[in-house]
Amino acid sequence: MGYEKERAIAVHAVLEACRLCVRVQAGLVSKETLAKKDRSPVTVADFGAQALINHILHEEFPEIPMVGEEDASRLREPEHRAVLDRVVGFVQEIRSDLTSEKVLDAIDGGKHPGGSQGRHWVLDPVDGTKGFLRNEQYAVALGLIEDGKVVLGVLGCPNLPVDLDDPEAGIGCIFIAVRGGGAVQRRIGSEEETPVKTDHLHDLRSVRVCESVESGHSSHNDSTKIMELLGIRREPYRIDSQCKYAAVARGDVSAYLRLPTGMGYEERIWDHAAGSIVVEEAGGMVTDLRGRPLDFSLGRTLRENRGVIVTNGRIHEHVLEACRAVVG
Repeated sequence: MGYEKERAIAVHAVLEACRLCVRVQAGLVSKETLAKKDRSPVTVADFGAQALINHILHEEFPEIPMVGEEDASRLREPEHRAVLDRVVGFVQEIRSDLTSEKVLDAIDGGKHPGGSQGRHWVLDPVDGTKGFLRNEQYAVALGLIEDGKVVLGVLGCPNLPVDLDDPEAGIGCIFIAVRGGGAVQRRIGSEEETPVKTDHLHDLRSVRVCESVESGHSSHNDSTKIMELLGIRREPYRIDSQCKYAAVARGDVSAYLRLPTGMGYEERIWDHAAGSIVVEEAGGMVTDLRGRPLDFSLGRTLRENRGVIVTNGRIHEHVLEACRAVVG
């Protein structure tokens, strides 16, 4: 299978970032911050998670650059010193050796442009900012791209139920996939890994679709039309972040639709790299609306792809046909 060391270090880094995010959410997110639409807690988590992950990866793989969502330019400004102090404080709860300057440098380590040559990490430190602020679903999403192809993905989902059908099973999962090696789930806090597989449903009347909570991320109106056209009767499962990929991968749902909300929008590679390989290695399919694979070789965006369609594989062509009929 290969990538044993990369897998182990990536899992460790994501778990450490999940620890930080859980602490930030517990310490800074409240009814008051939600009422005030205060985004500062997720800002602290975003910067802190990227700093931890990039530092851990750089210690072991200094030759592999990072495409990260964040950079530290704002944190270096004097007027944002209070935010920097909060970020550093949470980071130091996990890595006491990281000074303010080391934290800033680690965050700025995510400026690689990406592309089709060599290897680079791709990171969304907190995918699902509004889910994080609502104390709902978010993900720490880390992928490894090699010559334009995703070869490793780790999804940390601290609030995701371990078993959607068993509320007593608790929350907090991590999903891991290596190209050609299948996909697994483990409970955060355990090293036991369980293979995950997409469901086997092909009767469209029985399937359930996953979509974004926020209509700004994917057109809910178009999704409704597509489900009506396909004869899908079940209510959609609406959650934030790349947890939707995890839901498809382990068979909670049969499909995830991310439909265009406007002309010219380019999906970011960090929003899909880790999740896409988890689904594919679980037996599913991931394409754009035209049926093309997602192209991670073009830099920091998926500029040649329009929309993202994720399914268990068995219903993919039917879903694509309906999407084309509605979206064009």
